[in-house]
Amino acid sequence: MKFEYAPAPESRAAAPVASSYGLFIDGEFRPSAAGKAFKTLSPATEEVLSEVAHAGADDVDAAVAAARRAFPRWSGLPGAERAKYLFRIARLVQERARELAVLESLDNGKPIRESRDVDIPLVAAHFFYYAGWADKLPHAGFGQNPRALGVAGQVIPWNFPLLMLAWKIAPALATGNTVVLKPAETTPLTALRFAEICRQAALPPGVVNIVTGDGSTGAALVEHPGVDKVAFTGSTAVGRGIARAVAGTRKKLTLELGGKAANIVFDDAPVDQAVEGIVNGIFFNQGHVCCAGSRLLVQESVAEELLAALKRRMATLRIGDPLDKNTDIGAINSAAQLARIRDLADAGTAEGARRWSPPCDLPTEGYWFPPTLFTEVGQSHRIAREEIFGPVLSVLTFRTPEEAVAKANNTPYGLSAGIWTEKGSRMLWLAGQLRAGVVWSNTFNKFDPTSPFGGYQESGYGREGGRHGLGAYLDV
Repeated sequence: MKFEYAPAPESRAAAPVASSYGLFIDGEFRPSAAGKAFKTLSPATEEVLSEVAHAGADDVDAAVAAARRAFPRWSGLPGAERAKYLFRIARLVQERARELAVLESLDNGKPIRESRDVDIPLVAAHFFYYAGWADKLPHAGFGQNPRALGVAGQVIPWNFPLLMLAWKIAPALATGNTVVLKPAETTPLTALRFAEICRQAALPPGVVNIVTGDGSTGAALVEHPGVDKVAFTGSTAVGRGIARAVAGTRKKLTLELGGKAANIVFDDAPVDQAVEGIVNGIFFNQGHVCCAGSRLLVQESVAEELLAALKRRMATLRIGDPLDKNTDIGAINSAAQLARIRDLADAGTAEGARRWSPPCDLPTEGYWFPPTLFTEVGQSHRIAREEIFGPVLSVLTFRTPEEAVAKANNTPYGLSAGIWTEKGSRMLWLAGQLRAGVVWSNTFNKFDPTSPFGGYQESGYGREGGRHGLGAYLDV
């Protein structure tokens, strides 16, 4: 029996949106030098939320100059003093959590339940965690006198806008660097609200600068000669371009790129627990997750039982208004991303895979795609090789652990993987065989600021989070 839920919408009044926003440079909001602007939309309704300044090369230059001026004083502060600012930011994020969650769901399309219960608490946790490191850097394993690199140019994606900001800014500030950050074009609002939090925390002007715009803005930031460190999270294609742009310079670089994670279920795994992990692995945040478990590898002997249970669970997923607290799957972030998901899903059908989605009514406005399952998938199919970045799961089967490893590693990516088994020895053996930066056992999509995150091969290089995340911002 499927239970019906009465609508339980969160109030938009919790996060008022201004009609326009400027760039945040040297502690002040200002229009772009060229007067250019772009509109940010609600993916759920396609309504215009606000008009945002579009930074050009002159604006990026001004932001980098502001960060450079602020660097000597900020890096010269005792670590305990820098920590006070990070603690203050963390507390302000907690105090404004409802406002930030609503704004994130409005601008991004993700369910408010995820913004409220996952994204925003993790944002605060990252600032708390790195505040604790700020006065302990000599004990972090990077030498007795680790020094900040200088100005960090950071470019973040649209799938976790505020959380990716925290992943980048918190360790940079803790280690004494100053920052110029460019949020994604489709999701700039929480980054600009974070700029307000920086002012509320009395962060010295120029320590954090936020320039909004499209790919040209990001390119101007990455290529700016005044930037000492580049950190990027996004697609592998853009990451390759950044690596080429930085090659031969003195800039330090970390890249967190795409993924095509295998979620591996053995015949001894508890079915109901595995099904919940599979659903969380691929349908969390509409599948807009670089480490999403988009390839399900099921041991042949339990494939039929597990797929039946998975389809029953998928039929209970609620799709709709991201601000409704009952919603499980929100809106696709943009028209361009929806077109890519549709193209790859159609390719799956054309190549012979069997497509299934539960009956569901999609809203008539906005960008929507139903939770989708493909069976009879071959390893050569595009849906098994390419990152879809949407709520689409490809199912393959295996007979032996060795075959599971071979199929899981048959990808140019190497970001994450999941293992479902009751045997600890099998889990440990398999984790050592998988070419993935993060391997979850009997769970999926579990994040913690104390744990490093990153990948291999076309999933990038470098680590964010944990003690390892400090090294990316230190001259050691």
